[in-house]
Amino acid sequence: MSTTVKVTAQEVNKLRQATGAGMMDCKKALVEAEGDFDKAIEVLRKKGQKVAEKRADRDSSEGAAVSKINADQTEGVAIVLGCETDFVGKNENFLALANQLADIALNTSSKDEFLATDFGGMTVAEKLVEQTGVVGEKLEINAFEKLEAAYVGTYVHINKIAALVGLSAKVENADVLVKDVAMQVASMGATSLSYKDFDPAFVASETEARIAVIEKDNIELGRLGKTLKNVPKYISMAQLTPEVIAEAEEAAKAELKAEGKPEQIWDRILPGKMERFISDNTTLDQEQCLLDQKFIKDEKKTVADYVSSYGEVEISGFKRASVG
Repeated sequence: MSTTVKVTAQEVNKLRQATGAGMMDCKKALVEAEGDFDKAIEVLRKKGQKVAEKRADRDSSEGAAVSKINADQTEGVAIVLGCETDFVGKNENFLALANQLADIALNTSSKDEFLATDFGGMTVAEKLVEQTGVVGEKLEINAFEKLEAAYVGTYVHINKIAALVGLSAKVENADVLVKDVAMQVASMGATSLSYKDFDPAFVASETEARIAVIEKDNIELGRLGKTLKNVPKYISMAQLTPEVIAEAEEAAKAELKAEGKPEQIWDRILPGKMERFISDNTTLDQEQCLLDQKFIKDEKKTVADYVSSYGEVEISGFKRASVG
């Protein structure tokens, strides 16, 4: 490497702007490349490759979650740019890179296509390697989520969680609706839109596991003389067939009769009993189904109730990308 090559501050700044590398790294690269700009970029890229190889087995569970929506709000993307430490994840340059990457990701349809897309004369994948050398930590894309709908909105929580929500139609105040539901997705972490999306085997397995936990807890509660927890037979609307509902209603009527309640007032009491029966036996839905969750801004409503207040519109889909 020549040690007599002189480089100007303008050349160093140009390389910094192109690569995001530090001033000393850019100066060294330009000297090694004897002032050739393209060769200097290659020098930095090779440095990144060496660092990336050394840190390949490192954990990149920190980083930043960002999202982008296209101009007509019919498409959105959420990505997580991972790094090794929270310190780097909060760095201004790192966040700027994450947003640049999200802009590119918005115009791609898959993670593989995204990583192969051009970024300043190199692919996104190559850019991540280069920036590994700049930052000194392993960088990778830990999440890539794309959503298309008649109207798409987003919410990002302190660059740790990015949520996308799609509506079936663009209604009045759609921006408010979609942001509120995206906040719900970010906060409560639903896995499905509706219980109808559950696999029967999953529901059966979850039922068995949850009942086993409650029964185990009840053994200890009983030993301590405390009130035992209710052991539900079901945990999802997927299990509450018309026959199950009819059987529960008959059981409720028998209970009212045993309590000596006049039959003429049963119609006023039964709806409440059936509502409690359904609530007690749909715990899985309430936890994992977006539409069945309690709305975070008004727990007297479900998300489905809140959405219905906007008229003829439905949640057509949602995505969530989080750091860690």
